[in-house]
Amino acid sequence: MAYWRLFYHITFATKNREPMISTDIEREFHGYLVGKSQALGAIVYAVDGIQDHVHVAASVPPKIAIADFVGQVKGAASFHINHLPTRPPTPFDWQRGYGVVSFGQKDLDRVIAYVRNQKEHHRCGDVIAGLERDDELDDAPQVGKS
Repeated sequence: MAYWRLFYHITFATKNREPMISTDIEREFHGYLVGKSQALGAIVYAVDGIQDHVHVAASVPPKIAIADFVGQVKGAASFHINHLPTRPPTPFDWQRGYGVVSFGQKDLDRVIAYVRNQKEHHRCGDVIAGLERDDELDDAPQVGKS
């Protein structure tokens, strides 16, 4: 078995940023995200979010592409939520896309703290914009365009 430590901060949002992750399902939901991630071979350091999006700090093994990892976690989580007794009144779904930022081990504690304190960051307005993104930048340079 190979040694690996690839650190990622992953963000994904509910469909249309609807506030669907209520306090009624949050603990169960975050626990499910951790369990599914671990079943895929990831090491999860922190999970938190607010009603319309989730942050995950994790090491994802190189045997699975990050896009596949996020897709499988999102798919399994929405299926799980839609089958809970306390499920949302409308079917739960995710917005297309996600945000992922890689970081080094020396930043792990800082990223964990940021993820674990999402409610406070959003309440106080001291979010880190680059870690809140879940889609492409509209002004990003594109190949073949000036």
